[in-house]
Amino acid sequence: MKLLTAQQMRELDRRAIEEAGVPGVVLMENAGRGAADRFGECFAASFPGPVLILCGKGNNGGDGHVIARHLRNRGWQVRSLVLAAHDQVVGDAGINLEILLRSGAEVVFAPDAAALGKALAGSTARLAVDALFGTGLASEVGGHYRVAIDWLNVSGLPVLAVDIPSGVNADSGEILGAAVQAQLTVTFACAKLGHVVFPGAACTGDLDLIDIGIPSSLIEQLSDALVLVDAPTAAPLLPHRLATGHKGSFGHLLVLAGSTGKSGAAALAAEGGLRSGAGLVTVAVPRSQQPVVAATLTEAMTAPLPELDGGVSMLAWDDLVALWAGKGAVALGPGLGQTDEAVAVVRRLVGECPLPLVIDADALNALAGHLELLDGRKGAAILTPHPGEMARLIGGTVAEVERDRIGTARSFAMEHRVTLILKGARTVVALPDGRVRINGSGNPGMATGGMGDVLTGLLGGLLAQGLQPVAAAVLGTFLHGLAGDRLAARLGSVGFLATDLLRELPAARQELLCQE
Repeated sequence: MKLLTAQQMRELDRRAIEEAGVPGVVLMENAGRGAADRFGECFAASFPGPVLILCGKGNNGGDGHVIARHLRNRGWQVRSLVLAAHDQVVGDAGINLEILLRSGAEVVFAPDAAALGKALAGSTARLAVDALFGTGLASEVGGHYRVAIDWLNVSGLPVLAVDIPSGVNADSGEILGAAVQAQLTVTFACAKLGHVVFPGAACTGDLDLIDIGIPSSLIEQLSDALVLVDAPTAAPLLPHRLATGHKGSFGHLLVLAGSTGKSGAAALAAEGGLRSGAGLVTVAVPRSQQPVVAATLTEAMTAPLPELDGGVSMLAWDDLVALWAGKGAVALGPGLGQTDEAVAVVRRLVGECPLPLVIDADALNALAGHLELLDGRKGAAILTPHPGEMARLIGGTVAEVERDRIGTARSFAMEHRVTLILKGARTVVALPDGRVRINGSGNPGMATGGMGDVLTGLLGGLLAQGLQPVAAAVLGTFLHGLAGDRLAARLGSVGFLATDLLRELPAARQELLCQE
């Protein structure tokens, strides 16, 4: 699903009006009527209200006037509260306000805090509509608008937000001082970035997309620079499996992972590769860890490597060169440790291995300060940092990374020509050409040890099956999150483990297959 910025939405509206000839007042009518439809469906159990509709002076408020009219026509008890003077509401919003007033609807004007406080005193509303600000808001909310937002949030009323919860920056998801906590948000034509990235995503509630009559040809012409990955987006990326195939047909993944005390990471990554559908997986670990990993996961082949201080040694180099021969991809880093020798192995492998790589965990830490190794690579690479690892890679802080997750990931991916997966709530997949994919699956129950190791193996397995890095990254992150969502739905949002997620991956894949 395409995601738009506020500027792109303004341009889309302009083209619909000026090029396609759809009057703005018609777009507003379609938006308000569609929102009223969704309101009636979502809150049918609370009919006939009463409903309080909070309107700003702009077009978002205009949508609110249309909603009020349609809800009244359907028997709802509606009271509109306009946070502006009558003469401040102009244009298409003014037209719809006049229609509402002529219908005999209850409309109260509250252009300042005193009038607002008086209007809200003793409110008996059971439901509310937030039509204060649209996607154009770019400055911090203040004055009586802030009072209205705070009142809504304290009231506990179920809220339908029009276009975007008031107070959320449509371009970043930033909270501009305060934002409405909506149960349902209806938006128009396309979703906006602020709907799906945090903290704005936490205010959005359920997101519903409404067709307001903008020609589909105009929407199709929009850039796909920002896309929310959902099941219909991910499903076509699943690799095709021939009925006549065998284990040699579906790729062989090499995993370099593990050290003393961290053999579990190697086992999880190896099984992640197998659960991806890869035909074969070989996991290379320090010699002392090979019996442990072999006993943990019988389906993967294991290769013992020379070690030093519990981690892989540079003496393993010739073994590694022999091991990657004939493989489809290499996944490295989970539990590898940060001994000097392990770090040296990672740096040399990144610089010299021609195969597609998935680089995670300790392998990422080994690259910090040596990013020229990425720049000189002939083969593709997928990097999977969490915010702390991303901060080390760029020489910044976690706070800086989290403040601009999309910009940070995009800049790094473009500069170093890699595919970068910045993990976290709404994982960001940044592509080398500057496009960004926001993963739409996953939940807080996945914030537990080993989940990243599973993802590393899953991504490596998809690369080994022949998927291009972009497809592997987008599909792998979505499948990983979908398996987590299935577990949360069945077991609850706390307490499931990385091993549970591994076992859920085949069912998640099958669910996605049914989307095609």
